[in-house]
Amino acid sequence: MDITTTNFESYFNLKKSIRKQQLLKRIFDILFGSVSLFLLSPLFLVLMLIIKMKNFDYPVFFVHRRVGRGGQYFKCIKFRTMVPEAEKILEDWKISNPSLYKEFLGGFKLEHDPRVVRGIGTILRKTSLDELPQLINVIMGDMSLVGPRPIVKKEIEKYSGYFDSLITVRPGITGIWQVSGRSDVSYEERVMMDIEYVNSNTFLKDIGIIIRTLYIVIKKTGAY
Repeated sequence: MDITTTNFESYFNLKKSIRKQQLLKRIFDILFGSVSLFLLSPLFLVLMLIIKMKNFDYPVFFVHRRVGRGGQYFKCIKFRTMVPEAEKILEDWKISNPSLYKEFLGGFKLEHDPRVVRGIGTILRKTSLDELPQLINVIMGDMSLVGPRPIVKKEIEKYSGYFDSLITVRPGITGIWQVSGRSDVSYEERVMMDIEYVNSNTFLKDIGIIIRTLYIVIKKTGAY
């Protein structure tokens, strides 16, 4: 057997292993996502009612355009946690808080976000329950339970030469970033965590991340 044949067999076996992992991951996403959505449906309905009572004239869900696998955009679903006029508030706020707005541009998050609805909005963000509707995205195939963060278009430039690698997998509800400090880590660290996941993800690692996520959510570590 020559070197060329050996290399071809190694490549074929690697591709076969990757396809097997992807199939196993997708089956798990559908089963776990469907069962979770069913079991959590009472909580889902209660949260919908509370949010609707808080802002009766506005949708319960916040649907935002995110970058998915293959660079295709999809509608990422979350519970609404911000006031209806959030964009206007941000525009007004950045004028009077230039230094904090610079911080916001660094990670697109604020610890004391003026746009968040006090009470239910803060609770949903602290507990990460605002991301519960993303189980629908998982079942539909837009997202996975575990993967890189679903980014928006203006974040693409922050991934620089890593973007092509990022979009080879589905973004996830949770991932390495969420179990490694979340909002307490820098944006550059988030990027490297996402790429680390893309380059080394396995089904067993996904299970480990899900278990660690449940622990982090209960502790409310790094969430805002």
